[in-house]
Amino acid sequence: MKDYLIRGMTLDGFAKVVAIRSTQLVRRGAQIQGTTPNATAAFGRALTAASMMGNMQKVENGSMTLQIRGGGPIGTITVVSDPEGNVRGCVTEPRVPLVEKYPGKLDVGATVGKDGTITVIRDLQMKEPYIGSAQLVSGEIGDDVTAYFAHSEQTPTACALGVLVDRDMQVKVAGGYLIQMLPGAPEETVNALEEGIRRAGAVTAMLEQGLTPEDILGQVCGSLGAAFLETTEVCYKCYCSRQRVESALISLGREELTQIRQEGKTFPVECQFCDTVYRFTPEDIGELLKKI
Repeated sequence: MKDYLIRGMTLDGFAKVVAIRSTQLVRRGAQIQGTTPNATAAFGRALTAASMMGNMQKVENGSMTLQIRGGGPIGTITVVSDPEGNVRGCVTEPRVPLVEKYPGKLDVGATVGKDGTITVIRDLQMKEPYIGSAQLVSGEIGDDVTAYFAHSEQTPTACALGVLVDRDMQVKVAGGYLIQMLPGAPEETVNALEEGIRRAGAVTAMLEQGLTPEDILGQVCGSLGAAFLETTEVCYKCYCSRQRVESALISLGREELTQIRQEGKTFPVECQFCDTVYRFTPEDIGELLKKI
């Protein structure tokens, strides 16, 4: 089953709603990074959140970077989304130890930590990117995205994320939803959504029961109802290329490239976001030196 997200509005027009099934892209990200269960859950939540946030941005050729530094054993989580919601990312330390809140429940907050910040960098195809940041509140990522929007972008938001890692250490289900209130939303709408969120419960439980993103938004929106405006397939997608790697190598400068060539060995460069390795022979390095 392919991953996709659905975007819409509550029928009263006072809230934007997005929901996603991200199981396959989280599996792919975990496979590339080689994450252990706690890191998979944390990284998967970040991938899921970034996909929804990137899709909501809707700037052609733009991008959205979500970076989380909480002081926990996973280090820094970095995820980049394109305007459709395709994502790629990496973590500092993928092999973190198993920590559970209780048997069968991974402690994502302890893995991420909360002594740090969540930062959002929006490339809106303008002269300078927009950069916003907020203090982490729990390290659970969903709560932190909610707090980020409230403090940095002054947008009342509810974000819920879930990644269920099975006993074989594979991702069983992953997904989430994001709701944002629009200016002028009446108290009745806010109360109805708060009640819907409580009634819907955990994202992982809904996904495990087989609920689709449409079903999840139906549960959360409740009596308000929702109009679905756009459905987009999303995946784990890296935009690396040999040309980009060449540009990065050229930026090292003549002295360092000369040293690499003099070693007389093939020089491998591995993309941090995917499992592609670009190999440069001494002759290839020589051609790059000519371009400097």
